[in-house]
Amino acid sequence: MQFRPCIDLHNGVVKQIVGSSLSDKNNIDLKTNFKADKPPEWFASLYKKDKLLGGHVIKLGSGNEKAAKAALSVWPGGMQIGGGINLDNAGKWLDVGAGSVIVTSFVFHNGIIDKGRLKKLSNYIGKNHLVLDLSCRVKDGKYIVVTDRWQTYTKEIITHQLLEQLSKYCHEFLVHGVDVEGKLMGIETPLVKILGDWGKLPVTYAGGISSINDIKTIEKYGKGNLDFTIGSALDIFGGTLLKYKDIVNFNKKNSFTKL
Repeated sequence: MQFRPCIDLHNGVVKQIVGSSLSDKNNIDLKTNFKADKPPEWFASLYKKDKLLGGHVIKLGSGNEKAAKAALSVWPGGMQIGGGINLDNAGKWLDVGAGSVIVTSFVFHNGIIDKGRLKKLSNYIGKNHLVLDLSCRVKDGKYIVVTDRWQTYTKEIITHQLLEQLSKYCHEFLVHGVDVEGKLMGIETPLVKILGDWGKLPVTYAGGISSINDIKTIEKYGKGNLDFTIGSALDIFGGTLLKYKDIVNFNKKNSFTKL
């Protein structure tokens, strides 16, 4: 179980946004918890110094290409890139320094998994460079994968069967609990249990973490199989609930239940 850092980019700036407020239409309803006065490469340098491998740079919409490349250039191979990744540009992002690409919408085409696209992408870049984003929202008591900046419900449900099916094509998964993302209201414990009970590939959980107790819960119900990301609660993103230095120190101990 490890802490995976993040750099979320919106209009070229590092921000922390309430996930459910993202929209393609406009920014009127966008809820922003934090807007950085430091460039993305500052955060990448921090993560490199603390040897936090496998964090992710996420491009939330257009206008983020330059900022994303700047972050990746600081630590070639040390971070992953997501946001609008497809067969045409995946290789280019690996060439400019991404260790892996993170993909959702391209392979969840028209509400279902497009096996043709998935196979082509996996074969082209290699499964060891592909992370599948299975970020989801609760609907009718089930965790449904959502795409298009978490606006569109697919027909795919987070189950062990789905994870098993997709594990042939990637080397890990990233899963945001979108309904709690950025709201500092605690984690999606049932989702953590589903992911932790599977445990065959690395999985990073994100969404709602606001205390050490939340991290302990992830360790307990994730059975040590889940990594995690913290956003708005963290002091480097303007939060007051968790200190980055503390998380880095805890991370080195590789156990949070003893805190």
